[in-house]
Amino acid sequence: MNNSQPVNAIEVEGLNKTYRGNRRIGPKRALKDVSLNIPRGSFFGLLGPNGAGKSTLINILAGLVVKTSGDAQIWGYDIETDMREARRSIGIVPQELNIDPFFTPYELLDLYAGLYGVAKKDRRTDDILKAVGLGDKRNAYARSLSGGMRRRLLVGKALVHAPRILVLDEPTAGVDVELRRQLWDYVRELNANGTTILLTTHYLQEAEELCDQIAIINHGRVIKNASTKELMKHLDSKEMIIQVDRDLDSLPTELEDYNVDLRNPRELVFSYAPSTTNSGEILSSVQNAGINIVDVATHEAELEDVFLSLTSGPDTGDD
Repeated sequence: MNNSQPVNAIEVEGLNKTYRGNRRIGPKRALKDVSLNIPRGSFFGLLGPNGAGKSTLINILAGLVVKTSGDAQIWGYDIETDMREARRSIGIVPQELNIDPFFTPYELLDLYAGLYGVAKKDRRTDDILKAVGLGDKRNAYARSLSGGMRRRLLVGKALVHAPRILVLDEPTAGVDVELRRQLWDYVRELNANGTTILLTTHYLQEAEELCDQIAIINHGRVIKNASTKELMKHLDSKEMIIQVDRDLDSLPTELEDYNVDLRNPRELVFSYAPSTTNSGEILSSVQNAGINIVDVATHEAELEDVFLSLTSGPDTGDD
């Protein structure tokens, strides 16, 4: 049963998808008991390597792929028994630039608003075009738009029915840096105004900067689901590079208790866990060894390190 303001914008429970395959390949299990709650109003990231199951999950939510088993709800509506309401609650921006080249941006958005049952008086076609930076291309044929403009038009197309949830499937692939920044500024504004965002991306830096929660999927299974901050703690590691003022032939005895390498005669590299070792303690030990510090740089584990550590192993589950 649907509540007007559900706790979770999307709820997935024990979702499975097996593609039938053929005699040569056989069945392929794309999703394996996936359970996932995406909180209302969140900016949620779904990460995983190619073939991990991200697109299959999104296509099931979009109604483009039929699940094999399990349950999924969008804004409290079951994707099968309440299909119409579920689809009205979600807007999908696909990877593919599937735009009819013979429509103008205005015609395309107005057409889709009509398909969603949005009354003429309630359509926001020009407002949406301005919001995605295409106001001046209102009457240009879509075939004349650049790849970045087409990508933004897809975002506008997904917003014509004012969905509560916006799904962005690799939205900035092939988009230049400036257009990417404009897109994220607009999406952040949508999120700040209450729209739940579900993002899949290969740009891990984007996920780290934008998302407040991230799920990592691999081999059809969710292998990690946590806040971005908690994920960053998964690798409790930091590196400190210290440049010194003279050549060192060997490590001073005062530094033997640390995991430190003498990378070159004037560079000490410390690897340590911030949860147990204070960086100030390392600096004091270097100074107590009679070494003058010229420069200090640090490197912390990034989301990419976490991602690679979680997805590098083989699939150990049963198919």
